[in-house]
Amino acid sequence: MGRAFEYRRAAKEKRWDKMSKVFPKLAKAITVAVKEGGPEPEMNAKLRTAIQNAKAENMPKDNIENAIKRAAGKDSDDISEVTYEGKGPHGVLVFVECATDNTTRTVANVKSYFNKSGGGFAPSGSLEFMFSRKAVFEFEKTDGMDIEELELSLIDGGLEEIEENEGVFYAYADYTNFGDLSKILDDLEIEIKKATLKRIPTSPVEFSDEQLEEIEKMLDKIEDDDDVQAVFTNIA
Repeated sequence: MGRAFEYRRAAKEKRWDKMSKVFPKLAKAITVAVKEGGPEPEMNAKLRTAIQNAKAENMPKDNIENAIKRAAGKDSDDISEVTYEGKGPHGVLVFVECATDNTTRTVANVKSYFNKSGGGFAPSGSLEFMFSRKAVFEFEKTDGMDIEELELSLIDGGLEEIEENEGVFYAYADYTNFGDLSKILDDLEIEIKKATLKRIPTSPVEFSDEQLEEIEKMLDKIEDDDDVQAVFTNIA
């Protein structure tokens, strides 16, 4: 499908490796999960996923447990999930997912990043059809793993495609099948490195190196915002 494991993957992961930024973002994801489904991972698939992703980023166990306790407390922050859509330099389409305790602050910040780059917000929902929302599971290949047999097992959970890159598998499914696919992987005792919901562009666009450099500057500013959890574009 031409995903090529997504443009800017290495650069993005390098930035997210900064603990001062990544841990608060992971803690917010845990908070949202606890608020929605409770503090017990066994009963809350979204929380299990948030914990898995936190561990994948080397977030200490104490930090994870403290985040769960704070989220379950009566005085915990009320975190909301919000999304913003817009166009950046050279017409690049951008979908921004946030988790915030102050939507007024967040919308003002994100809007300013678009405006300062010569872009601007798009009406809510106007870019939905430009992206397919997918569940993506990342796990390592193990000795004796039969990929054909694995594919057959995962099809029952809604699997659409599996890609492999240097011994790491990426399983894709429609976002509505996130829970089903996660359960099958758990039942097969496959250790999930990361599990996320991504927005894949339906019509990716090629940009020149010079254009990408300008686009990257805007994306850097957006991703560095404490309230921003994920950013997706239509870059090929």
